[in-house]
Amino acid sequence: MSVLVNSIVMLGMLVVVPAGLRLTGAAELDRIRRLWPLFAVPGAVSLWLPRGTTATALAACYALGAVLLAMHAPYRLLRSPSRSTKPAETALLTALVTPSVAALALVAERSGHTLFGFGLGILALTVPHFHFAGFAAALVAGLVCRIADTPAGGFAALSVPLGTLLVLIGYFIGDWAELAGAVVLTAGMWTVALLTWRTVRLGQRDRITRALLAASSTVLAVTMVLALSWALGEAAGLPHPTLTWMAATHGLGNALGFALCSVLAWRRLQNHTDHEGRTA
Repeated sequence: MSVLVNSIVMLGMLVVVPAGLRLTGAAELDRIRRLWPLFAVPGAVSLWLPRGTTATALAACYALGAVLLAMHAPYRLLRSPSRSTKPAETALLTALVTPSVAALALVAERSGHTLFGFGLGILALTVPHFHFAGFAAALVAGLVCRIADTPAGGFAALSVPLGTLLVLIGYFIGDWAELAGAVVLTAGMWTVALLTWRTVRLGQRDRITRALLAASSTVLAVTMVLALSWALGEAAGLPHPTLTWMAATHGLGNALGFALCSVLAWRRLQNHTDHEGRTA
């Protein structure tokens, strides 16, 4: 795994996931969020070790945490079946499950074994993909849907999970299915970007929060063009960016420009709402 990809994955493990769990406002996630460093730190260390037993064991620690997080999805479904039909809840359930996909790929890659026929290079890139195009994208889409409770908000919240699922299926059945997933995911993320810019951002007075929201929506609009061009090139045999170039542009942009800026902005929004609640 390259230094750049490792750094992106560490950001997802150590910052984006725990910060995102806080943003959900779900009290039942507080415990796993507090325990998350016990799983994420070994996982992060495993990235920098040679493939082998030690790296695999540390990656398995992270996988354990990811599975425990994913188990909250059926718990929420069983506790409130009617709520699960809401688009924002669907997006949140997707966010809870996707780190486990990344963790499975991480364990296989760190052990030096292929998984379902996928080589080590693809597995290495699957890890950041399902932290950012999976967890972060679904989480933010759900948060945007809570504020923009409109058909567009519902479309964003549902299309991101659907697009993520189609991309995952495309891994197994072919490039055209992956392209379909990329189209759906891009449409959803462009909608998230538009709603963030026009609805969420304009409702804020704090300049830093507005700047973070503006950065996240702008970067997202650009990085998804890159994702779409790569998927189209793979499916149709057209010239397209290399995976190395995609990691340095699409991957880094999504990690810093979209995911990090988004969780920082939404955390500031959450703090402002909590402050207003205490002073009311």
